Parts: sequence; structure tokens; C-alpha cells
Amino acid sequence: MGRKLRRAVRWVAIAILLLVLFAAAAFGVAYWRSDNNCAELTAATPRNPMRAVVYCDYGSPGVLRVAAIEKPVPGDDQVLVRVHAAAVNPLDYHYMRGTPYIMRPESGLRRPKVTRLGVDFSGTVEAVGKNVRELAPGDAVFGGRTGAFADYVVATERSLARKPANITFEQAAAVPIAAITALQAVRDEGKVQAGQRVLINGASGGVGTFAVQIAKSFGAHVTGVCSTRNVELVESLGADEVIDYTRQDYTKSSQRYDVVIDMVGNHSLRAHRPVLSPNGIYVIVGGPKGRWIAPMDRILGAAVLSRLGDQDFVMIMAKIKRDDLNILRELIEKGKVTPVIDRRYDLSQVREAMAYLETGRARGKVILTVAE
Repeated sequence: MGRKLRRAVRWVAIAILLLVLFAAAAFGVAYWRSDNNCAELTAATPRNPMRAVVYCDYGSPGVLRVAAIEKPVPGDDQVLVRVHAAAVNPLDYHYMRGTPYIMRPESGLRRPKVTRLGVDFSGTVEAVGKNVRELAPGDAVFGGRTGAFADYVVATERSLARKPANITFEQAAAVPIAAITALQAVRDEGKVQAGQRVLINGASGGVGTFAVQIAKSFGAHVTGVCSTRNVELVESLGADEVIDYTRQDYTKSSQRYDVVIDMVGNHSLRAHRPVLSPNGIYVIVGGPKGRWIAPMDRILGAAVLSRLGDQDFVMIMAKIKRDDLNILRELIEKGKVTPVIDRRYDLSQVREAMAYLETGRARGKVILTVAE
């Protein structure tokens, strides 16, 4: 029996070793084959050129450059938009650096598969495909589409909405990703109701400034958490209370909240259990930067904690939807939500814009001005 057991153990060990070797070989092949045509794209002389931000390799903002590439042509179901402004998001620098590494099977192991950056934009419709019914040349729009750091972008109608009439193109460009994330965190994941107590950690950032205003529009009692220099800003957005995290740790307060929306992740998930009401909801929007698996560790932790009691720990995975863009447009036109812009850069200053956003000190949104 002992001999059979040793033989079985040996064969299992050999099988595991072969699987590991096969996985390593497959990873190596995938790594070296993960390439892009960025050099060819930017070396060719376009017949109808436009400016666009491209990056051929992962790295710091120094990998970004403005190149002349071919102006896109809209398909039958697409809209060609002349971009007036675009917003820089944390999503952009994650793709620029290729971190956390857990995202690279999707984005490209060795080099980025998609060599264009930017999602949020606003501009004027220049042309539409034959199947487009609700938009026409000359319409002012805002929305989301990969490759927004450019003179032109093509998008589908479902990813666009008419620009709010009472704000500028720069303000409109600040809206899509950040405001939709805030809206879906407050409404869908947090299920915020009038009269509830809501705490927003990171209230002065891109998503946070929208979350404060949206939660207030839902009738919630809102507490914002920010640094000393941003207290007045968060108060001006309508927060009922503001906690200066340099002076007070909200996780050690006796106050309880029905919903906590966390953009920062500077406290453990377990530290939030006594902060939440018995049936409270903790919504993960952002968290500490990490090279390897962040924020998967917090997602897994949230799944575990949600099964240990009546409190829910969830993560928001925002999606750009035209209906939500229209809801945000209405909130903006009614004066209930106002985009906050920290700094503006020209498209040619995209490196400086990205470097500033990476400091984590931006108050509201960072904008790239593309066209007047």
C-alpha cells in the first residue's frame, strides 16, 4: 500500500510539474506575441490627418505623445464628433502603466493592445451614419468612447447624449465616467433613499464631487471626507457635514451611516463594519494603487464580509449608458449637479495632465482642451 501511495504521489507531482511548465510556456508565448502596430500607425503619412494621443509601450506619462493619424470615418451606426474637450481619468493612467498586472491579459501582456487613450469627451457632431436617427451634424454632445484624446472620435448613439445647455464643453467633458460612476454607486449599489445618512470618502475628487451632489439630490444627509484644503469645496457642493481626515478618523466615530461610498480605500473593510448601520451598504469605488492584484483583494474581502452578516460590501463596475447620461444632463440643467474642474491643459500637454492626476491631489476633474 505504501508503494502504491508513493507511486500515486509521484505521478501527481509529475502532472503538476507538467501543468506548471505548460502554463509557463503558454505565458511566455503570449507575452512575446503581445504586440501592437503603434509604430506603423504613427509612421504612416495620413491622407486626412488628425491629432491623437498614442502610446506604444506601458510606462510613465513620458510614453504618451501626440501623433498625426488618419481621421476616422463613421460607419452606418456611428457618429463622428469633433472633440472640444476631454477629461483625464484614473482609468487612463492604469491603462498607460498597465497596472495592476492582473489587467494585462485583457490589455496586453507586453505592450498595450489598444494604443489610444481617453474615454470622456464633449464636442460637436460633424457627420452621422445612415442609420443614425436622433443626432445630426451641428449637435453639441457628450459621452464616452475609447480614443477620446484626439481631434475626432467616432461613437454610437447609445454612448452619447446632448450636452447640457447651461455648461461649457469643458464642464460637459468632465461628466461621463466620473458622474456615471457616482450615479450608479449612489442609486444602484448604495440604493440611497431620502433621509438616509451617507458618507463619501474622497469627496473632493472626480467621482466624489459628483457623488456628494447626486446623493443630496436624492434627499440624503451627506457627510464628505476630505483634506483640510478641500473642506470649503465639499461644503459648497452641499455636504451637510465635512470630516477633515487629517484631524479625525471617521472609522473611529460613534456615528453610523446607512451607506458609505469609498473612493480612497485608506481603511480596511473590517474597519467599516462598526461605522455602518446594521443593514448598511459599503460601496467600493476606488482603492489604494497596486502593481499586482489591487483592487481584487478588496473585492474578495467584500464578498466574504457580505456573507458574515446583514451588511453589504459591494464594488461598483460602472457602465456608460445613454439613459444615465440623460439623467445627469437633467440634474445639471436643473442646477442640482455642477461639474468641478481643477486644471485645464492643452492636448499637447497630456503628459503634464496625466502626471498631475497621478498625484491624487486633483480637486474635481482634470481637462484636456482640444478645440475652441
